[in-house]
Amino acid sequence: MKITWLGHSGFRIEIEGAVLLVDPWLTGNPMFPAERRAEAVAGATHILITHGHGDHTGDAVGIARDANIPVVGIYDLVSHWEAAEGITGIGFNKGGTVDLGGAAVTMVNACHSSSMAGKTGPIYLGHEAGFMITGEGHTIYLTGDTAIMADMGWMGEYFAPDIGILCAGGHFTMDMKQAAWAAKKFFDFKTVIPCHYRTFPLLAQSADELQAGLPGVRVIEPEVLEPITI
Repeated sequence: MKITWLGHSGFRIEIEGAVLLVDPWLTGNPMFPAERRAEAVAGATHILITHGHGDHTGDAVGIARDANIPVVGIYDLVSHWEAAEGITGIGFNKGGTVDLGGAAVTMVNACHSSSMAGKTGPIYLGHEAGFMITGEGHTIYLTGDTAIMADMGWMGEYFAPDIGILCAGGHFTMDMKQAAWAAKKFFDFKTVIPCHYRTFPLLAQSADELQAGLPGVRVIEPEVLEPITI
Protein backbone atom coordinates (compact mmCIF):
# COMPACT_ATOMS: atom_id res chain seq x y z
CA MET A 1 0.00 0.00 0.00
CA LYS A 2 1.16 3.50 -0.83
CA ILE A 3 -0.26 6.70 0.62
CA THR A 4 0.85 9.92 -1.06
CA TRP A 5 -0.07 13.39 0.16
CA LEU A 6 -1.21 15.86 -2.49
CA GLY A 7 -1.23 18.78 -0.07
CA HIS A 8 -4.01 20.03 2.22
CA SER A 9 -6.47 17.09 2.48
CA GLY A 10 -5.70 15.48 -0.86
CA PHE A 11 -4.25 12.00 -1.02
CA ARG A 12 -3.42 9.32 -3.56
CA ILE A 13 -3.99 5.90 -1.98
CA GLU A 14 -2.83 2.80 -3.85
CA ILE A 15 -4.55 -0.18 -2.22
CA GLU A 16 -5.56 -3.57 -3.62
CA GLY A 17 -6.45 -2.93 -7.27
CA ALA A 18 -7.49 0.68 -6.72
CA VAL A 19 -5.75 4.01 -7.03
CA LEU A 20 -7.94 6.41 -5.07
CA LEU A 21 -7.64 10.16 -5.39
CA VAL A 22 -9.09 11.59 -2.19
CA ASP A 23 -10.34 15.20 -2.20
CA PRO A 24 -8.12 16.24 -5.12
CA TRP A 25 -7.68 19.99 -4.91
CA LEU A 26 -4.64 20.59 -7.12
CA THR A 27 -5.34 23.78 -9.08
CA GLY A 28 -4.63 26.74 -6.83
CA ASN A 29 -3.47 24.59 -3.92
CA PRO A 30 -0.39 26.42 -2.59
CA MET A 31 1.09 23.13 -1.38
CA PHE A 32 0.85 21.34 -4.74
CA PRO A 33 3.41 21.81 -7.54
CA ALA A 34 1.30 22.35 -10.65
CA GLU A 35 3.94 20.91 -12.97
CA ARG A 36 3.55 17.49 -11.28
CA ARG A 37 -0.19 17.13 -11.86
CA ALA A 38 0.18 14.27 -14.37
CA GLU A 39 2.23 12.31 -11.86
CA ALA A 40 -0.38 12.77 -9.16
CA VAL A 41 -3.32 11.54 -11.22
CA ALA A 42 -1.61 8.82 -13.30
CA GLY A 43 -3.47 5.52 -13.20
CA ALA A 44 -6.23 6.76 -10.89
CA THR A 45 -9.25 4.46 -10.78
CA HIS A 46 -11.64 6.40 -8.52
CA ILE A 47 -12.08 9.85 -6.95
CA LEU A 48 -13.22 9.76 -3.33
CA ILE A 49 -14.89 12.92 -1.99
CA THR A 50 -15.55 13.65 1.71
CA HIS A 51 -17.67 16.82 1.27
CA GLY A 52 -18.50 19.67 -1.04
CA HIS A 53 -16.12 22.48 -0.04
CA GLY A 54 -13.93 23.76 -2.84
CA ASP A 55 -10.66 22.93 -1.10
CA HIS A 56 -11.73 19.26 -1.34
CA THR A 57 -13.61 19.10 -4.65
CA GLY A 58 -11.57 21.54 -6.74
CA ASP A 59 -10.28 19.20 -9.46
CA ALA A 60 -12.65 16.26 -8.99
CA VAL A 61 -14.95 16.88 -11.95
CA GLY A 62 -12.12 17.72 -14.32
CA ILE A 63 -10.12 14.61 -13.44
CA ALA A 64 -13.22 12.42 -13.62
CA ARG A 65 -14.00 13.71 -17.09
CA ASP A 66 -10.43 13.59 -18.41
CA ALA A 67 -9.65 10.12 -17.03
CA ASN A 68 -13.18 8.71 -17.45
CA ILE A 69 -13.27 7.47 -13.85
CA PRO A 70 -16.09 7.68 -11.29
CA VAL A 71 -16.48 10.08 -8.42
CA VAL A 72 -17.41 8.24 -5.23
CA GLY A 73 -19.14 9.95 -2.33
CA ILE A 74 -22.38 10.90 -0.68
CA TYR A 75 -25.39 10.31 -2.92
CA ASP A 76 -26.69 13.89 -3.06
CA LEU A 77 -23.43 15.46 -4.25
CA VAL A 78 -22.54 12.67 -6.67
CA SER A 79 -26.04 12.66 -8.20
CA HIS A 80 -25.83 16.43 -8.70
CA TRP A 81 -22.54 16.09 -10.56
CA GLU A 82 -23.84 13.22 -12.68
CA ALA A 83 -26.78 15.35 -13.81
CA ALA A 84 -25.03 18.72 -14.07
CA GLU A 85 -21.58 17.69 -15.26
CA GLY A 86 -22.24 14.44 -17.13
CA ILE A 87 -19.68 12.43 -15.20
CA THR A 88 -19.96 8.90 -13.83
CA GLY A 89 -20.52 8.51 -10.11
CA ILE A 90 -20.94 5.97 -7.35
CA GLY A 91 -23.24 7.59 -4.85
CA PHE A 92 -23.87 5.99 -1.47
CA ASN A 93 -24.48 7.06 2.10
CA LYS A 94 -23.32 6.70 5.68
CA GLY A 95 -23.14 3.09 6.79
CA GLY A 96 -22.88 1.90 3.20
CA THR A 97 -19.90 0.02 1.81
CA VAL A 98 -18.67 -0.08 -1.78
CA ASP A 99 -16.01 -2.27 -3.39
CA LEU A 100 -13.41 -0.18 -5.18
CA GLY A 101 -10.96 -2.43 -6.95
CA GLY A 102 -10.96 -4.91 -4.07
CA ALA A 103 -10.75 -2.26 -1.34
CA ALA A 104 -13.83 -2.01 0.89
CA VAL A 105 -14.80 1.61 1.50
CA THR A 106 -17.39 2.38 4.17
CA MET A 107 -18.81 5.86 4.62
CA VAL A 108 -18.90 7.03 8.24
CA ASN A 109 -19.99 10.15 10.02
CA ALA A 110 -18.06 13.43 10.31
CA CYS A 111 -18.96 16.67 12.06
CA HIS A 112 -18.32 19.70 9.86
CA SER A 113 -20.35 21.35 7.06
CA SER A 114 -20.72 20.75 3.35
CA SER A 115 -21.68 23.11 0.54
CA MET A 116 -20.67 24.24 -2.91
CA ALA A 117 -20.66 27.76 -4.34
CA GLY A 118 -23.76 28.59 -6.37
CA LYS A 119 -24.79 31.61 -8.44
CA THR A 120 -26.92 33.01 -5.63
CA GLY A 121 -25.13 31.52 -2.63
CA PRO A 122 -24.12 28.17 -1.18
CA ILE A 123 -25.66 24.95 -2.47
CA TYR A 124 -26.02 22.18 0.11
CA LEU A 125 -25.72 18.70 -1.36
CA GLY A 126 -25.62 16.07 1.34
CA HIS A 127 -23.56 15.86 4.49
CA GLU A 128 -19.87 15.73 5.29
CA ALA A 129 -18.38 12.26 5.74
CA GLY A 130 -15.31 10.22 6.53
CA PHE A 131 -14.29 6.80 5.23
CA MET A 132 -12.99 3.50 6.51
CA ILE A 133 -10.84 1.99 3.74
CA THR A 134 -9.95 -1.68 4.19
CA GLY A 135 -7.50 -3.73 2.12
CA GLU A 136 -4.11 -5.45 2.14
CA GLY A 137 -4.54 -6.36 5.81
CA HIS A 138 -5.06 -2.76 6.96
CA THR A 139 -7.93 -0.39 7.70
CA ILE A 140 -7.46 3.32 7.18
CA TYR A 141 -9.69 5.80 8.97
CA LEU A 142 -9.80 8.89 6.81
CA THR A 143 -11.61 11.47 8.92
CA GLY A 144 -12.46 14.07 6.30
CA ASP A 145 -12.98 17.44 7.95
CA THR A 146 -14.36 16.91 11.43
CA ALA A 147 -14.40 17.85 15.07
CA ILE A 148 -14.05 15.25 17.82
CA MET A 149 -17.34 13.37 18.03
CA ALA A 150 -18.78 10.58 20.14
CA ASP A 151 -19.24 8.43 17.01
CA MET A 152 -15.49 7.88 17.03
CA GLY A 153 -16.07 5.53 19.97
CA TRP A 154 -18.10 2.92 18.11
CA MET A 155 -16.13 3.47 14.89
CA GLY A 156 -12.87 2.66 16.64
CA GLU A 157 -14.33 -0.42 18.31
CA TYR A 158 -16.14 -1.76 15.25
CA PHE A 159 -13.62 -1.08 12.47
CA ALA A 160 -10.40 -1.17 14.56
CA PRO A 161 -8.42 0.93 12.06
CA ASP A 162 -4.65 0.74 12.38
CA ILE A 163 -3.93 3.79 10.19
CA GLY A 164 -5.40 7.24 10.82
CA ILE A 165 -5.39 10.06 8.28
CA LEU A 166 -6.53 12.85 10.58
CA CYS A 167 -7.52 16.44 9.86
CA ALA A 168 -5.60 18.38 12.48
CA GLY A 169 -4.93 21.94 11.35
CA GLY A 170 -7.34 23.67 13.70
CA HIS A 171 -9.72 26.60 13.09
CA PHE A 172 -11.93 24.66 10.62
CA THR A 173 -11.30 21.19 12.09
CA MET A 174 -9.72 19.46 15.08
CA ASP A 175 -6.34 20.87 16.00
CA MET A 176 -3.25 18.79 16.77
CA LYS A 177 -3.99 18.42 20.49
CA GLN A 178 -7.60 17.44 19.87
CA ALA A 179 -6.63 14.96 17.16
CA ALA A 180 -4.08 13.36 19.50
CA TRP A 181 -6.66 13.13 22.29
CA ALA A 182 -9.23 11.53 19.98
CA ALA A 183 -6.69 9.09 18.57
CA LYS A 184 -5.66 7.99 22.05
CA LYS A 185 -9.21 7.90 23.45
CA PHE A 186 -11.02 6.07 20.68
CA PHE A 187 -8.47 4.24 18.54
CA ASP A 188 -5.39 2.03 18.60
CA PHE A 189 -3.55 3.42 15.60
CA LYS A 190 -0.13 2.13 14.65
CA THR A 191 0.38 4.91 12.10
CA VAL A 192 -1.06 8.44 12.01
CA ILE A 193 -0.77 10.94 9.16
CA PRO A 194 -2.01 14.51 9.74
CA CYS A 195 -3.61 16.62 7.03
CA HIS A 196 -5.55 19.86 6.50
CA TYR A 197 -2.54 21.76 7.82
CA ARG A 198 0.38 23.87 6.53
CA THR A 199 -1.71 25.13 3.60
CA PHE A 200 -2.34 28.62 4.98
CA PRO A 201 -0.92 30.63 7.91
CA LEU A 202 -4.27 30.23 9.70
CA LEU A 203 -3.65 26.48 10.06
CA ALA A 204 -1.10 24.55 12.14
CA GLN A 205 2.33 24.50 10.53
CA SER A 206 3.74 21.36 12.18
CA ALA A 207 2.52 18.17 13.82
CA ASP A 208 4.75 18.48 16.89
CA GLU A 209 1.78 18.56 19.28
CA LEU A 210 0.27 15.51 17.60
CA GLN A 211 3.52 13.59 17.96
CA ALA A 212 3.89 14.63 21.60
CA GLY A 213 0.37 13.45 22.35
CA LEU A 214 0.80 10.01 20.79
CA PRO A 215 3.88 8.34 22.29
CA GLY A 216 4.47 4.93 20.77
CA VAL A 217 2.51 5.75 17.61
CA ARG A 218 4.28 6.28 14.29
CA VAL A 219 3.26 9.84 13.42
CA ILE A 220 4.39 10.69 9.90
CA GLU A 221 4.49 14.29 8.73
CA PRO A 222 3.90 13.78 5.02
CA GLU A 223 5.69 15.59 2.23
CA VAL A 224 3.84 16.36 -0.97
CA LEU A 225 4.22 13.61 -3.61
CA GLU A 226 6.55 11.52 -1.46
CA PRO A 227 4.88 8.09 -1.12
CA ILE A 228 4.52 6.49 2.29
CA THR A 229 4.74 2.71 1.96
CA ILE A 230 2.91 0.61 4.55
